[in-house]
Amino acid sequence: MLSNSQALQHICILRLSAIGDVCHCISVVQSIQRHYPKASITWICGKTESGLISDLPGVEVLVFDKRAGFKAYRDLWAQLRGRRFDVLLHMQLALRASLLSLGIKATQKVGFSWKRAREAQWLFTNRKLRPSQSMHVLDQFAEFASFLDVEKQAPSWNIPLSSSDLDFAKKTVTERSVVICPSASNVERNWLTQDYVSLSDWLSSLGFQVVLCGSPAAKEVALAETIQASCKQPLTNIVGQTSLKQLTAVLRRTCVVVAPDSGPAHIATTQGTPVVGLYAHSNPKRTGPYNSQDYVIDVYTAEAEKQFGKPLEHLAWATRLKGKNLMSKIKLEQVQDKLKSLLSTS
Repeated sequence: MLSNSQALQHICILRLSAIGDVCHCISVVQSIQRHYPKASITWICGKTESGLISDLPGVEVLVFDKRAGFKAYRDLWAQLRGRRFDVLLHMQLALRASLLSLGIKATQKVGFSWKRAREAQWLFTNRKLRPSQSMHVLDQFAEFASFLDVEKQAPSWNIPLSSSDLDFAKKTVTERSVVICPSASNVERNWLTQDYVSLSDWLSSLGFQVVLCGSPAAKEVALAETIQASCKQPLTNIVGQTSLKQLTAVLRRTCVVVAPDSGPAHIATTQGTPVVGLYAHSNPKRTGPYNSQDYVIDVYTAEAEKQFGKPLEHLAWATRLKGKNLMSKIKLEQVQDKLKSLLSTS
């Protein structure tokens, strides 16, 4: 536990990326705010991710743009010159985040437990979380709040959306829309293109509007265009055409989201929208949509135990699987069955 927590006035959060992890972090930061309403909170995050959190109530957001190279470090450190925090919650394992932390002055710098502190994060912190059996990343992040004596609670999110964001969603999707995010950050974690096509046509035949979402990355745009061109039924393609806030509004309004391990799956969770998660490369109990575990298609567990020859609980916490064909083990009928239960169709 944090020493002298009653005097806690200035808190710094270091979580740069990625979108899904930032979504998890929002709920934790807001639980800290509720416990320490008079404390000031500064969150250092990546440029892309700042589009989601820049106007969180009561949070100062400082942007670190890794594409600027060493200049990004100098710029951020210049913004922090002369400032000191009571505590830094170092919530990212990447070495670049640890290097960035060298310019953040804090009495106590809290990092992950010894067992989970990869990339030598332990060298950059003077306090460690206790060993934890928490599996999901969100629950692991919540351990930072517990360190600050914040009582554990169910996650909740308050992400402000403007009237223009909500209007965009109203014009883009209906209340009978299903959003499909076909792309993960790694193409190996994408489901098969033909299965996306078949799923889209099936949903359209049932009277649902199908919407494709994703980032402006060229590979995501190309995949969406291929799916759209291959479908027999029309669909709405907004890949690369939305801000993060517009996407959040769209995901709030839709019925359900279908996605592999990707940012939109977790944005949807913040909006209370159920997610059919497609997981073969990472453990959905660790990185899956937090409130939609019952709707996840999980081929990871069986494949991990097959590859390593031991029960899942004996594998390292962040074990990922490699293989170009793992997602093909997720069958169209499995996804349809999950959607039938969510959409009340047969």
